[in-house]
Formats: sequence, C-alpha cells, structure tokens
Amino acid sequence: MSFKNENVSVTFMLLGVTFCVCLILANLLATKQIQFGPLNLTAGVLVFPISYVVNDCITEVWGYRRAKLIIWTGFVMNFAFVLLAWLADLIPGAPYWTNQEGFHALFGLAPRVALASFAAFVVGSLLNAYVMSRMKIRHKGKHFSLRAVASTVAGELSDSLIFFPIALGGIVPTRNLALMIVSQVVVKTLYEVLVLPLTIRVVGWLKRIEGTDVYDEGLKYSVI
Repeated sequence: MSFKNENVSVTFMLLGVTFCVCLILANLLATKQIQFGPLNLTAGVLVFPISYVVNDCITEVWGYRRAKLIIWTGFVMNFAFVLLAWLADLIPGAPYWTNQEGFHALFGLAPRVALASFAAFVVGSLLNAYVMSRMKIRHKGKHFSLRAVASTVAGELSDSLIFFPIALGGIVPTRNLALMIVSQVVVKTLYEVLVLPLTIRVVGWLKRIEGTDVYDEGLKYSVI
C-alpha cells in the first residue's frame, strides 16, 4: 500500500476517525450478550454496522484504494487498543483497587476472540468495499441502494462466518452458533436498510463538497 501523495480532506479524516472509534466500541460492547425475541446478538450490533455505512460512503466517493487505507488504519488502531488493554489487564492493581474482575471481563479479550475479531474485520470490510466498487462500475454509478445492501450482506456474512466459529466453536452448540450467525447478518443488514435514506443523502453531500466520484476502472484490487 503506497502512502505517496495521499492527501486527504478534513471530511475524509473525520470519517476515518468515526470508523476507528466504531471498531473499538464494537469490541467493548461485544462483551455483553443480548437477545431480541429469537435473535441472539452481542451489544456490538448497536455500533458495528456504522463502520459498514462509513465503508460504503468512502468506497462510493473516494474509491477502493482509500477505503482500503481506512480499513487497515482501523485494523492497526484496533490492534493497538486490544494490545494495550491486554497489558493493562496483566498489570497488578493497587491494593485498594477492587474492580479487577470487572476490568478483566471488559478488557481481558481472549486470544482466540481477538484473532477471530481481527480476521473477520479485515475480510468482511475488504469484501464490502470490493463488492461496492465492482458493482458501481458494472451499474455505471446507478443503483446505489442495491450496492450498499449487497455489499453489506457480503461483508457481514463473511465477517460472521469467520468470527463465530473461531471465537465460539466448541464452546457454543452448533445450532446456537448458526442462529447467532444468521441473527447478526439479518439485524446488521436491516440496520443498513433503515439508515439507507440517510446514507444516500450523506453520499450525495460528500460528492458535492469533495468534488469527486471515483470509479475504480482498471484498478488491480489487492488486500494490501
């Protein structure tokens, strides 16, 4: 990945910051399991889909290369957070401090969960950006709503198919694991659909103020 002449606008920078914050928040909120009717979810579902909306906006306006830059930046920031949280959890607390159990529950991310989170995030986010980019070229810039939903389904499905088996395989019964995967994909996709009117307005606004609408014609797609 080349960083030469990668000048970015304030708007792009703010979207990148939002993306990174959402990833870190999702890690923290995912420590709580919640249930809506038959759906088994983590509280991370409240914020994680926002990262996919931001991904869609960046890919649509600035193209796959800029989306990839943000994805890997998010990966590094998330890794730094998990590493520092793990080190803080290892450091013995002061004699008068009695909240180690709660701190560990929140920040003591198990290695296999961390691995699952990192792998799922990279694959899901890059696939989301790839599908968005390719469909934009194929549809000549039309049908943004279809691109946004289709890319989210592809990204979220791959994310869930990677994360849950690695993080919870052998711990959670297979039937429950499958239900969690389906629940996550359905809820996050519905989230995308619900905020789609806002996403469309934001994308239109970004294109106007940035004066750009990138088509990745001839781009050699790569992971790095």
